[in-house]
Amino acid sequence: MTMDLRQAEWLKRPETQLILRALDGDTHRTRIAGGVVRDAVMGRSHSGDIDMATELLPEDVMARAAAAGIAAYPTGIAHGTLTLKAGDTLAEVTTLRRDVETDGRHAVVAFGTDWLEDAQRRDFTMNALYCAADGTLYDPLGGAADARNGLVRFIGDPELRIAEDGLRVYRFFRLTASHGGQRLDGEGLEACASAVGQLGHLSRERIGGEMMRMLALPQVALTLAVMSEIKLLTLSDAVLRSLVAYEEFGGQSPAARLALLAGGEWDRIQSEWRLSKDTIANARAIAAAAALLTDEKVAEAAYRHGEVAVEGLAVAAAQGGWNRARLAETARALGALVVPPFPLRGNDLAELGMPPGPALGKELARLEQLWIGSGFTLSKAELLGQARLG
Repeated sequence: MTMDLRQAEWLKRPETQLILRALDGDTHRTRIAGGVVRDAVMGRSHSGDIDMATELLPEDVMARAAAAGIAAYPTGIAHGTLTLKAGDTLAEVTTLRRDVETDGRHAVVAFGTDWLEDAQRRDFTMNALYCAADGTLYDPLGGAADARNGLVRFIGDPELRIAEDGLRVYRFFRLTASHGGQRLDGEGLEACASAVGQLGHLSRERIGGEMMRMLALPQVALTLAVMSEIKLLTLSDAVLRSLVAYEEFGGQSPAARLALLAGGEWDRIQSEWRLSKDTIANARAIAAAAALLTDEKVAEAAYRHGEVAVEGLAVAAAQGGWNRARLAETARALGALVVPPFPLRGNDLAELGMPPGPALGKELARLEQLWIGSGFTLSKAELLGQARLG
């Protein structure tokens, strides 16, 4: 069944139509392209920005936007891309291109007006879809059928597409997990496997970005297992089992998946993916909370990690092979805890005559553990009564 794109929310939006009118969308010289069209064909919503392709040169796009009162930003002008903003609608507008030269990292492009040529330089058939201002679907490569069937298929020769941009190997797996039900196209998989040893030139930040987007998907464990099988990732059998179990428990947190996938090898993950400090810190906190919960230190996990302990719970269950009864019991115990502030400070021990220094800090930490072990019930006076001042 063909979807009537005229009913798509993003196309009916006045801001979208304003941009299209300014760029000769009425004569189909500018069309909406890529993921938003693909998702509409698949009956999916799309919350991201809108991509457009145009026959107009970048300077013409800029001038027409200004004349129509549309803000324009040269976000990728070297590759013919500008970002237009009308109201709350952002549209990334790129002039039709053809590759002149490519080395797998950077492409030298020339601008053109050939829509078929533009489609043929894209990555996957389901992404080579265009929608005109009146809702007309342009499908030069049969991508609509592939989208409806959940088939992530490289355009033309997969090896050539990968040679143009090695990151397409990672995109192949991510898109298969997000839009292909984790059913991998055999020809594409074979090309990706052959390219594994030739991806050392890729930016680690770009790889990390693709991987974190993948880890945020609802179901991805089977895809990660195949990536490990072809040596694109290095994952032990134990880690793979935990990733499968995590999904079976309903987990979908990218940080929690990262905690499972890292297996404690944080330096390796950071080296391979160049993730932000905040991303790594969040995943490490989840892993630390999971370790405490594994040791049945529920109160300490709640005290030291707060809400993060909730994510650590599913990680602990997945790593430890818990059954659902144990998971539910631990979740109830965690949810029932009310964690007050620790009632002691170093000054409290100093006032009792204990000199500042490492010994004071060590004693304060011991008393904190006693307080946690009591379920946070020991009062300040009771803790001070158990202090070892000598």
